[in-house]
Amino acid sequence: MSPSSGDRLTHVAGDGTARMVDVSAKPDSARMARASGWISMSRTTHDAIAANAVKKGDVLAVARLAGIMAAKRTADLIPLCHPLALTDVSVELTTDARLPGVRVEAVARNVGKTGVEMEALTAASIALLTVYDMAKAMDRSMLIGDISLVEKSGGVSGDFARG
Repeated sequence: MSPSSGDRLTHVAGDGTARMVDVSAKPDSARMARASGWISMSRTTHDAIAANAVKKGDVLAVARLAGIMAAKRTADLIPLCHPLALTDVSVELTTDARLPGVRVEAVARNVGKTGVEMEALTAASIALLTVYDMAKAMDRSMLIGDISLVEKSGGVSGDFARG
């Protein structure tokens, strides 16, 4: 089945090969994306992270920096992403005794021709993977979950908010 002109896959060239989308004709706009996720763990591991008592160091501070760095390197990690000039990236990690574990929220912003959803999702993912790396000596059974786009604004497609 071939897609209609409105349903064409944007990352597939006429010959079926993968390609980067040409965004040169799109207008610049202010864009924002927010992503979230969590990592669950044993109560002991949670308590050690919350008390900043993990042998490797300050888990939340290292994970925050890793998330920010990852957002800036998204185009190096995901083959068809455009390199973007990010204007802001924030990564907030909070311990949650109910999981028990850590929750993350990452926000990426830019003014440009393409959105920052992948940057926010990458930041959240790498921040959580860093929590795992920092605490794995205490708990290899940690579980990462629900990494998702929470909201985005800007661009031709408009706003999105997870319901």
